[in-house]
Amino acid sequence: MYPPSEPYDQGALDVGDGNTIAWRLHGNPDGKPAVALHGGPGSGAAPWYARMFDPAKYRILLFDQRGAGESTPSAADYETDMSVNTTDHVVADIERLRKLFDVEAWLVFGASWGSALALTYAQRHPDAVSEIVLFGAGTNRRSEVEWMTRGLGRFFPEAWERFRDGAPEKLRDGDLSAAYNVLLEDPDPVVREAAARRWCDWEEAIVQMGDEFKPNPRFADPRFRYGFARTVTHYWRHGAWLDDRPILSNMDLIKDIPGVIVHGALDLQGPLRTPWEVDRAWPAGRLDAIGGGGHCAGDNMDAAVVAATDAFARSSKMD
Repeated sequence: MYPPSEPYDQGALDVGDGNTIAWRLHGNPDGKPAVALHGGPGSGAAPWYARMFDPAKYRILLFDQRGAGESTPSAADYETDMSVNTTDHVVADIERLRKLFDVEAWLVFGASWGSALALTYAQRHPDAVSEIVLFGAGTNRRSEVEWMTRGLGRFFPEAWERFRDGAPEKLRDGDLSAAYNVLLEDPDPVVREAAARRWCDWEEAIVQMGDEFKPNPRFADPRFRYGFARTVTHYWRHGAWLDDRPILSNMDLIKDIPGVIVHGALDLQGPLRTPWEVDRAWPAGRLDAIGGGGHCAGDNMDAAVVAATDAFARSSKMD
């Protein structure tokens, strides 16, 4: 990756519904426009996203999606209205940011949940997207959520049993994301905190690969745990509001937009089948499956992403 950098500009955009979106600009103010869409949903835009781009050639926008990071109100505050935090709202926010910065078309980068968001945004606004780079790709289908919350139990049986048993007994055989969301919206803060901890313990368990795994320090923060778990379960229980417009059924809308999908061949969270299906439905896209890679970033996966953004910088008319 490129070295860490400080933003050269930052601020907050009022997007309505009582929400403001925190944004940061990195790189070259006159560079090729790019926007990075973070995962989760609810993780927030970490500085490493900017390191996937050559700062001499790109103007990189990082922003925290509704309720995440420094955007307000925070999903970590129980009083926050989650009904105005949906995929449709966030897609509209991306367009507001594009117009704010007077961008005609930009490269859209998405990681994990951000990949589903990137594809959805591109399908709804294809003229606003010059290229797409995806990392740890998924489409947020109900089957993918079921795999994440139930199917992975065959690999992590002890952790999954604890996760399942954290849900109310009468809801354990159904949608576990919905069951946890019920707990995370409970008026009792003790109930909410216990549910957030159980959910995030499962999130940690399913990314463990090999002896070099280290717990993510963000999950030590109870506010992050609650806001993250609340947002993920809110999106997953509703199928990210994509059931009527599933991503794979609408790939023809972006068939001519060039793109690269970087995916770990051993990604248990998001098995290779989904990015393979996206690739087959996307004539201008290319799948780069990294042998031995999991869901989280590694040196080989980072290098593949940087190679993709470098290539698009070289092919840009601005270069």
